[in-house]
Amino acid sequence: MLDSIRNQKRLLFAILLFLIVPSFVFFGVQGYDRFLSEGDAVATVGKDEISRAEFDNALRRQIDRFRQMLGGQVDPALVDTLSMRKEVLDQLITQRVLAQTAAERDIVVPDALLAQSIAQIPGLRREDGSFDIERYRQALAQQGMNEAMFEQQLRRDIAAQALTQAVTESALAPAAVAQRVASIGEQVRQVRELRLRPQDFAAKVQPTEQQLKEFYEQNAARYQIPESAKVEYVVLSADALAAQQAVPVAELQAYYEQNKARFGTPEERRASHIMVKTEPGASEDQKKAARAKAEQLLAQVRAKPEDFAAIAKASSDDPGSAAQGGDLGFFRQDSMVKPFADAAFALKEGQVSDLVQSEFGWHVIRLTGIKPTSVKPFDEVRPEIEQQARREAASRRFAEAADTFSNTVEDQSDSLKPVADKLKLQIQSADGVTRQGVEASPPGAPLNNRKLLEALFADEIVKGQRNTAAIEVAPSTLVAARVVEHRPAARRPFEAVEKDVRAAVIQREARRLAVAEGEARLKAARAGQGVEGFGGARAVSRVAPQELPAPGLEAVFRADVSKLPAFVGADLGAEGYAVYAIDSVREGGQEAASKERAAQLAQRLAQATAQAEVAALVDTLKAQAKVVRHDERLGKAAEPR
Repeated sequence: MLDSIRNQKRLLFAILLFLIVPSFVFFGVQGYDRFLSEGDAVATVGKDEISRAEFDNALRRQIDRFRQMLGGQVDPALVDTLSMRKEVLDQLITQRVLAQTAAERDIVVPDALLAQSIAQIPGLRREDGSFDIERYRQALAQQGMNEAMFEQQLRRDIAAQALTQAVTESALAPAAVAQRVASIGEQVRQVRELRLRPQDFAAKVQPTEQQLKEFYEQNAARYQIPESAKVEYVVLSADALAAQQAVPVAELQAYYEQNKARFGTPEERRASHIMVKTEPGASEDQKKAARAKAEQLLAQVRAKPEDFAAIAKASSDDPGSAAQGGDLGFFRQDSMVKPFADAAFALKEGQVSDLVQSEFGWHVIRLTGIKPTSVKPFDEVRPEIEQQARREAASRRFAEAADTFSNTVEDQSDSLKPVADKLKLQIQSADGVTRQGVEASPPGAPLNNRKLLEALFADEIVKGQRNTAAIEVAPSTLVAARVVEHRPAARRPFEAVEKDVRAAVIQREARRLAVAEGEARLKAARAGQGVEGFGGARAVSRVAPQELPAPGLEAVFRADVSKLPAFVGADLGAEGYAVYAIDSVREGGQEAASKERAAQLAQRLAQATAQAEVAALVDTLKAQAKVVRHDERLGKAAEPR
């Protein structure tokens, strides 16, 4: 919430629109008062409680927002973590503290501001721009709220934002500070690099048997084989049931006869027209003049039908068709305005209509072609009808089949064969299944479902080789599974991984040699002794590092450059060690572009200052309000797969 406050610094209702309304109202937040009577508080703010129900609603909205951001494809276990639960509680506490403080300081929200804020809520306006009060009421009703409840909550939220608004607006960053920071960021240092790479020292490493075994023991988890199982499972789905359904041909034919329109192409007609446009709001005299002109054009067409195209080009007010002699091409009846369509579909080919009036003006229509209705033959659409009939039959049968499935896998829990035989399902198998699922399978595969995996690796299922209960892994899809063979987690024998251990030890020792050599070269360079192997000079800055690794860039710009050349070293981790020679320094921040970047930096610094000041204000208010958290009541976070 505070992040949004920092970035919205103009009007209070704009803050409300982009912050409070989307996140508080239309995702179902209830008024604070509704929660106070539910007990089981997850926190108290002074004498005010934040109930578990309020927390659960806020958590659900947060997870829903993640799902929307990721297109709906997200495992709740990936986002429903203990840290996120604590963060949601922090947000609720902050909201409550601000609301209480605003009330204590008698911050009043004028009716005009409240109305303006409501009017700005997205989705509540008609096409003509007017406010849709019925849509507003429906949206509130969907959240279990009425207008009075919502408006009371809205007043609280606006008042709470007013507390932080002054802090946000007053945060400034001095131009001199921003210019100095920009100058530091754009300072350019001329650098040469000497890189000591581990691979250059690998040949010097000859690890002993003792070193290898010590490394193996010290890194046992590195050579661990995860717990896994060979699994059998059965899937009951609407698709599986649909494949079993037999539909008599007579039923398919009856459906075809009753729904022929669905399998046909409606009649299309081709017409040309001459239009005399009537402007909206035209006077009676103008309307009469338009009709008189249309009657004159109709008379010309009646006299010389073969000149229809020429008359249309010369006189039609329809810019889209006049150039084509009034030709509109083929169209369906529902694609034209009703008076025009009714007239066109009443004509015979080659016939000219009487005058036709529509909302656009007067029309003279000539029918130039007819494409009659066509219906696909039964044999062509039979597969489509059959598939739909199977799905409908399976849908009707699924509830009963699901009961049979659930009862059978539990009643005869020592095998999946009874349920497979009873419902004509296939027993499938998979090996190498871990508590994280099957790596090669897609995320939506049954054996990657978190609930199914939890059930499958439960002690009573593994030890007793029993069926799991029926688990819903997707809409209209149930799965039951059992462990056929269980392999506990174990460490691979030293002999099996000796080659990998040797490579790891060589890499580790080679890196140590590279670092030692680099530190020796750095010491020699600083002592004024000749050091060879430096590369060509590069002009680097914090904004243009020229592919310098991050540890190297940090070392270069931390170096004391009061005396040049200066030498610094940097440990590059797995990449070894680097020694840098800094030959010259050029200050930045003088060009016009630099001044523009300084202005942008000043804005970012002001935002950061506002963030810190708002955070300090909230912390102070929390301390004064005597906040007590009950993190142990936040519930169990989902375990990631």
